[in-house]
Amino acid sequence: MTRTLLALAFAGLAISLTPALADPPQPKIVVIDRAAIMQFSKAGQDIARQIQGAANQAKADLSAQGRAIQAEGRTLQQQVAILAPDVKAKRVEAFQAKEQSLQGAAQRKDEQLKAAFAQARQTMEQTLGPILQQLVKERGANMVLDKQAVVFATVTGFDITADAIKRLDQKLPSYKVNFNVAPPPQPKK
Repeated sequence: MTRTLLALAFAGLAISLTPALADPPQPKIVVIDRAAIMQFSKAGQDIARQIQGAANQAKADLSAQGRAIQAEGRTLQQQVAILAPDVKAKRVEAFQAKEQSLQGAAQRKDEQLKAAFAQARQTMEQTLGPILQQLVKERGANMVLDKQAVVFATVTGFDITADAIKRLDQKLPSYKVNFNVAPPPQPKK
């Protein structure tokens, strides 16, 4: 009986202490729209402009090469009937090598542009990190969510995107994209 009373007393003590230990802090949430920061900040717009310009230039360069290869292909088709089999095989092989080379160049350029964009975005996010920490501290928040994760909200006062963009514009008004960054190595198939 004494054991039962002791067990009940300890259980009661444990229950009375549990709420004090188990009560988590109340969440105070702020929201940012990372896509809007990338789209509307000065650095984000600068990055997008440079990437688009490089992509357009690459497309123009590769299109010109593609048209030349197409013209060569048409010429080869016309000549293939009159060529000796060994010459024909060599010409077809050389033509296919040019086609593959162009495809490889296009893929490498695409990977280079993606790597340059990723590096620029990473630099922007590194600059944005301390800005967000300061905004969170100022607002007394303990949690930051991306606006894409918010399903429903009745007020918008917790969105710190505009403040983040303003401070990012002051700290990083422009950005020079490095197009010579090496793309990440591709996994072997």
